[in-house]
Amino acid sequence: MTNEALIPVIGVITDIRKDTPDVKTFRVVTPDGKKAFEHMPGQCAMLSIPGIGEAMFSITSSPTNTEFMEFSIKKCGCVTSWLHACEVGQQVTIRGPYGNGFPVTKDFKGKNLLFIAGGIGLAPLRSVINYVRANRADYGTVDIVYGSRSMDDLVDFKEIEEEWKNEKDFNVYLTIDRPQEGWNGHVGFVPAYVKEVNIPTDRTAVLCGPPIMIKFTLQALLELGFEKTQVFTTLEFRMKCGIGKCGRCNVGDKYICKDGPVFRMDQLEELPSEY
Repeated sequence: MTNEALIPVIGVITDIRKDTPDVKTFRVVTPDGKKAFEHMPGQCAMLSIPGIGEAMFSITSSPTNTEFMEFSIKKCGCVTSWLHACEVGQQVTIRGPYGNGFPVTKDFKGKNLLFIAGGIGLAPLRSVINYVRANRADYGTVDIVYGSRSMDDLVDFKEIEEEWKNEKDFNVYLTIDRPQEGWNGHVGFVPAYVKEVNIPTDRTAVLCGPPIMIKFTLQALLELGFEKTQVFTTLEFRMKCGIGKCGRCNVGDKYICKDGPVFRMDQLEELPSEY
């Protein structure tokens, strides 16, 4: 991390897309119309509204996008509520990038990949999925299992239907928790669906979603024959300063903002039991 990552720059919201009833995607550029900084898939940035507060969010656009950055944000607090009330043209400050990101050029390269997400958990994975799409020759088959409470809560549904499902060697499996009028797809929870789909174990798996979903999905993967060294997840909780100084995201000897947010599953076993 360079010193520049500590200094916020001005960002301008140029587009706001409503993905679900409580999730909006914000497109941000600098006042001169450029990206604020470069990043890797899985890294985060701090968005701030002077006088309101600041919060850490995943960068959901791929680093291969050279024109802007995007953030898919769920309305759940003071800062997010304020952002959801913004209009195009609103200025914010942005600093980053923070965290280690997904090992797309190391552990993922040349591998078949399995992405598993629940709800807003798809947002951090969107960056790496679109990175893989932009560097298609470097990766094998891609399977995506994604579920949410309802059809209306599926984030990036249009992109999934119109782009991901049409990508070569991409297999997309969608599910919702309960039956819904107008939904003809699978109904059920993500962990059970992963076992039902019976994905081959020659894949590197990437998880993101509610902690309870991750817990039972990991169990499902182990039952299918996956090793914990094959599974990666991203932890995005309690991050505040972004540089490992405030201690808010400290877990054992790790700082989520510095040592994460991406961890391999066997690394999580080294964290204290209270985690």
